[in-house]
Amino acid sequence: MSTHLIVVDDEALLRRSLVYNLEQAGYRVSSAGRAEDALALARRDPPDLVLLDIGLPSMDGLQALRIFRQEVGCPVIFVTARRRELDEQLGLELGADDYVTKPFDFGVLLARVKAVLRRSQQQDKPANVAAGEGSATLSVGELSINPAGVEVKLRDRPLQLSPREFDLLHVLALNAGKVLSVEDILAQVWGAEYLGEPQVVYVHIRWLREKLEDDPSRPVRILTVRGKGYKLVDPREEPSGVAETA
Repeated sequence: MSTHLIVVDDEALLRRSLVYNLEQAGYRVSSAGRAEDALALARRDPPDLVLLDIGLPSMDGLQALRIFRQEVGCPVIFVTARRRELDEQLGLELGADDYVTKPFDFGVLLARVKAVLRRSQQQDKPANVAAGEGSATLSVGELSINPAGVEVKLRDRPLQLSPREFDLLHVLALNAGKVLSVEDILAQVWGAEYLGEPQVVYVHIRWLREKLEDDPSRPVRILTVRGKGYKLVDPREEPSGVAETA
């Protein structure tokens, strides 16, 4: 069965254009001009991914995202003309998988769609798939990461991380004690399609610190190395953290 996408945008011309081009790219595409209609459609015919505008009539995209996450659980890409950094950060914090601003090149949007779908399919693979490189449990001080079971524990206490938070922490743990640039993190966690968009790294680093650090404003595990990037350390070996400025 072909991959099902839902396009949600109140601009009829753009909506029709997106549907046409996505269908030409091989996807099965549904569309709606209101979030309420899109949610009703998703309940009847669950999508693999939703392209969602923020500035919708009645229920806006930020409200709709919460419901899509709770009821449908599919990845969501915001496609919107609203450029305020606050919107982007809030959308990511609410769980959007990506954020593309209008006007955009369709080739760029298509690459993002493929990247998000690819990550979603990888996350849906069963845990008993043969373990590959990097599947051994990693320990960094009191923190342990089990890639095969997708489990993280701090002081033997399980932590609840989103799939992207887990991927980010796993990459940092594989390079424990080494500084990774934002570009390196983007390439390894999000893919080359995201190079030049550091905001997603800043947001997810902050979320991880809120879950891993006793005082997120004074991190001792995930450190910022000014002008260089981030590194994961054992605070007992490197006790002084560096506050994030980005």
